[in-house]
Amino acid sequence: MRVIAGKAKGRKLRSVPGGGTRPITDRAKSALFNILGQDVVACRFLDLFAGTGQVGIEALSRGAEEAVLVERGTAALRTIRENLAHTGLAAQARVVRADVFEYLQREPEPFDYAYIAPPQYHGLWAATLRVLDAQPGWLAEDGWAIAQIHPREYEELVLENLHLFDQRRYGGVMLCFYAPEV
Repeated sequence: MRVIAGKAKGRKLRSVPGGGTRPITDRAKSALFNILGQDVVACRFLDLFAGTGQVGIEALSRGAEEAVLVERGTAALRTIRENLAHTGLAAQARVVRADVFEYLQREPEPFDYAYIAPPQYHGLWAATLRVLDAQPGWLAEDGWAIAQIHPREYEELVLENLHLFDQRRYGGVMLCFYAPEV
């Protein structure tokens, strides 16, 4: 696991001890950031169920203005902080120790991207999207919510404010892209 591009390119990232996290593959992460392209520069990035922090860190390395990484696990939080220190990107990051659903009950602040990568097979990705749908203030007007799931987890969601506009599959990783209804 490493930072693929930007200021911290090539820096190796630590994994969370144990088997409780499922880091995104380099292939899927590279594809994700190719899709985001230059729009990641100066963006606000929300990394929910942050795990190792690698997606938020990649966004920062590529020029995001700020990344907020939300995680509740003690070992994961320690790993995120170590990875931020190792990459020299801690100053632009805000690490929040919280349950994602409790965090999303706060007063919404708009993000350009909300990345959702919860533990698999618990329906947490769909539940998180439903919360974001009910509280559209979490996404900027042209913001995206991106869910990382296993393809077998996918189900069509009935949402009022968000719509699925793209889906990509990279082996055992599926990325689902949602945007506000226009």
